Amino acid sequence: MAEIIIEHDRARWNQTLATLPGAHVLQSYEWGEIKTQVGWTARRLLFLDEENDEPLAAASLLRRQLPRLPLAVAYVPKGPALDVADLSLAESVLARLEWEARQARVIFLKIDPDVRADTAQGAAFTRLLERRGWLASREQIQFRNTLLSDLTLDEEALLAAMKPKTRYNVRLATRRGVTVRPGRFEELPRFYAMYAETGRRDGFLVRPFAYYRHVWETFLQAGMAHLLLAEVEGEVVAGLILLRFARTAWYMYGASTDRHRQCMPNHLLQWEAMRWARAQGCAVYDWWGAPDVLDESDPLWGVYRFKAGFGGQFVPRIGAWDFPVSRPLYWLYSVAMPRLLELMRRRHRLMETSLLTTDTRQFDIRASLMYHINTNELPCAGQG
Repeated sequence: MAEIIIEHDRARWNQTLATLPGAHVLQSYEWGEIKTQVGWTARRLLFLDEENDEPLAAASLLRRQLPRLPLAVAYVPKGPALDVADLSLAESVLARLEWEARQARVIFLKIDPDVRADTAQGAAFTRLLERRGWLASREQIQFRNTLLSDLTLDEEALLAAMKPKTRYNVRLATRRGVTVRPGRFEELPRFYAMYAETGRRDGFLVRPFAYYRHVWETFLQAGMAHLLLAEVEGEVVAGLILLRFARTAWYMYGASTDRHRQCMPNHLLQWEAMRWARAQGCAVYDWWGAPDVLDESDPLWGVYRFKAGFGGQFVPRIGAWDFPVSRPLYWLYSVAMPRLLELMRRRHRLMETSLLTTDTRQFDIRASLMYHINTNELPCAGQG
């Protein structure tokens, strides 16, 4: 049996979490504190062996009240952390999380632990979730799958594991004058400008700078992040921010401009990031994000090919699972509401087309009234 305590001390939480299988930076004390600034509350549960107080599992449980509604949702981002091969322990942890969800009176609780989907252990854990009434989630807050690089290899072996074209481009970048250096706090606005440019180019959501500044500064000040910038002829053209926890580094944020792309700055940037992570004692480089299915039609296929070029190995995971505390409300939240919002967006787009051909001033008024419908986001606790 496990003893359960609520941990409030930052150092004890992080130190304990780091010893557990599946420990993730999104379960760190820092990530919970970041999310408290945007409407979430954090409750950190440690599961200890009753006989010797050895840590068995951990779950940073986030809860958020829905805007203008007497309802809430809960989320354990990239957790809980535990040995899923111990099904008895897993059942105890799930039972406690289900109890916490009921006590918190949430619509549902979401988890997305780093459990491989292609193993017998992953299959057994999935069956346990299904037996206890958990549902495979319609909404993936984090990337389901990823690629991993083994940093226990020496540098020569890491280079040898790369695809020939990638290895060539790493060396080509050096010959063409690309240099990579650590970034400074005061350069975060410059990095954000590149990140926003990347978002516009690649079509992903970019939040306001104030949000990212809080995230980046929190981890940088804690020594859990590293900013690297690539330059060509003294001009910053690309950058990335690694997050680091336990013995894993995550390539969480990447940014680049369209300038000097022929110099391959991103290739040298990634190689230097891997070298830095290895020097910090990390054993794994997590490329953070891969296609749901390895198919050229997947929107992430190009990104996947770039990452795989560095020798990253594709790792499929079980993804997010939801425990519905109220089945009717869960259906409304996860099925009916998204359908309604999509219908309203479609009607607005039709209205937009019609009004643009009739009365521009009337369109401007109606468009402003529809702003919140088009920008509505269901709350999430994920990256970005």
